[in-house]
Amino acid sequence: MQSALAGLSMLILGDSHFGAQGYLITTLQDQLIQQGAKVSTYSACGSPASVFLTSRVASCGTAQRIQNGPIQQKRGNDARTTPLAQMVQQAKPNVVVIAMGDTMAGYVRRELPVDSVKEEVAALTDQLRAMNLPCVWIGPSWGTEGGPFMKTFARVQQMSQLLSTVVAPCTYVDSTRLSQPGQWPTFDGQHYTLDGYKAYGAQLAQALAALPQLRDIRR
Repeated sequence: MQSALAGLSMLILGDSHFGAQGYLITTLQDQLIQQGAKVSTYSACGSPASVFLTSRVASCGTAQRIQNGPIQQKRGNDARTTPLAQMVQQAKPNVVVIAMGDTMAGYVRRELPVDSVKEEVAALTDQLRAMNLPCVWIGPSWGTEGGPFMKTFARVQQMSQLLSTVVAPCTYVDSTRLSQPGQWPTFDGQHYTLDGYKAYGAQLAQALAALPQLRDIRR
């Protein structure tokens, strides 16, 4: 049976979880390609969602990968994002997939920065709506508690719930439903080990393939 993703051109905008070899920029991307999708991924580390609207420096680097090609990483002042309009022109996507959650969740803060999350999300979804591009938003996954980012399961759940209510017109994919809290190993609380990213990538690929919205695009 043909995958629902076969023939789709996907543009993925991700955070640090897509920032290096063995992360989702390979594990998820390879799975999607195997299912027949054409995939371009752009990652901005340590940045909010609006970083993709213009050319801006991502605080801890950028990465990009087109289809089966090599990962191109940049650091420092060279780590500038490609504006959304330019990425869309180059990739000609049928669907845009956004995976931005952990960076905006403010784990070191006492409270979830609700207003800034809403503003960041709206900045990107407004542009996608104006472009009439279908989109999917992937929320944060559990990780493990503690570490330098001070991630907690309670904040992940809170952030995921907030995103699920504000990312329209994008379809929301709840990463917390793909594993149990702490199930996938991390090396710093937030970023997974290679085995963790392998499991996360496989689960995300399945979740995306199961979305009826993506099936409808190909009709």
